[in-house]
Amino acid sequence: MMRLVRRGLMFGNLFEVTSPSMIERYNRALKHLTGRETAQTEFHLDISGYSPEIGDEFGDDLYLNPNGCNRQFILLSTEQKTAPLLNAQFSTSKSILRKWIDENEDQLFALTARDAVAGELVNSVFSVEDPRDLLSIREIEVEADTTESTVEDGRKLRKMIDRFMSEPDAWWDDVLTADMIEIGKRTGDITRNPVVFTNNQYQQNNFYTAHFGGLYVFRDLDETAVVSVDPRDDVEDWDIEYVMDFEERNDIATFLAANDLVEPITSAKHTDIAAILQQKLDFIVVDTAADAGEEFGDLSRRELRNMARRHLKNLPKEYEGLYQLWRWASGQGKWPRISSEHPAYFYTLRSADHGDKDLVNMLLAELAPMDVRQLFICHKAAFYAAYRGWSDAKKEFVAEFLASEYMVDKAGARAALYGHEPAMAEEPVRMRGPWEQQVVEPKTKPQKDLVTRVGPWGSLRR
Repeated sequence: MMRLVRRGLMFGNLFEVTSPSMIERYNRALKHLTGRETAQTEFHLDISGYSPEIGDEFGDDLYLNPNGCNRQFILLSTEQKTAPLLNAQFSTSKSILRKWIDENEDQLFALTARDAVAGELVNSVFSVEDPRDLLSIREIEVEADTTESTVEDGRKLRKMIDRFMSEPDAWWDDVLTADMIEIGKRTGDITRNPVVFTNNQYQQNNFYTAHFGGLYVFRDLDETAVVSVDPRDDVEDWDIEYVMDFEERNDIATFLAANDLVEPITSAKHTDIAAILQQKLDFIVVDTAADAGEEFGDLSRRELRNMARRHLKNLPKEYEGLYQLWRWASGQGKWPRISSEHPAYFYTLRSADHGDKDLVNMLLAELAPMDVRQLFICHKAAFYAAYRGWSDAKKEFVAEFLASEYMVDKAGARAALYGHEPAMAEEPVRMRGPWEQQVVEPKTKPQKDLVTRVGPWGSLRR
């Protein structure tokens, strides 16, 4: 994995801790949450305060996430908000933490100036032993305070101030006045600098969880559905309309299309679709060559073509379908008809423009694992798991490609691959029903900024 670490593709953008005072604050918070302390004299933190160095020291990557269920966190600085979330068990954890930090940044900035803030993302279950436990989680509440209970003291002081201002005889209550002064020494002037957190509750409707091999849960739809990475037979009592696994490709494709969650990559405007498809083809060629035991270094366009010729007979069906689509996008061939039964189908899609874009792109990345760039961008845990099983040649190629082609302009690459612009003037394709899709064929040669809504979709059969 050091190839990735050296190139900033793993453990990148973490918050560095070297100051003795910050280490002391971290240990106070760590002991408060877990009863343990670290002997590390320098380490790095993700957005939740998890440190890979401390995880290695403890032999426990979930030392801040007991049972992988209720994520605890330690904030030493609001600068942690730009760091990634490592070992995430739920796809919503990072966004909830980031939003909470943004909404309470002034209070957190003041509190972390002299203490650590320790807290937890609390849900309705304490362990996940059955998938039904996951499906019962609806709301996440953020509970947090400093190790010196500054926030709790602020609540007490606020109540005392309200009593002092409202009760006629409170002016003569020497005990109340003394208590207010004593707590005020710890909290400061809460009338000017409130220490009460706001917006502590967040909904968790659609999410991914790493539990049970990986589950994608869609509840904020007309029809609730779960997509499982692994085959599932024990779903009778889940109380879910549709449960699908990765072997049921037609059902997944139909569900995504019927709920308007995906669109063809060819619908992207002002983007070189042919170039994107060519890179997907290159990844498949490299994957095939690596599986055949071929050794290679930096590959030029010419060398990739030669490699494709050498392994032509072994290239998978995904290559065939994407090559036909690449010819169409390049103006060199007919519009291909790629149905959901075709192995290339999910390689031709991206999320539509809606509130769960990241979740859907994450699902598509796992359904199209040979597109290593998409896997890295949208599902890093799956990328790292796949990376461990690759040959050294493929590891080097992918690491160098991501470092030189993606990391130099991450925002631009994401915009080209997954960005959306205002809708086109044409009427959108309307869905006939929850499990049926209308298919429209293009009447003309492809135009790079005008592509039909349906794109490479063929008829979707359940």
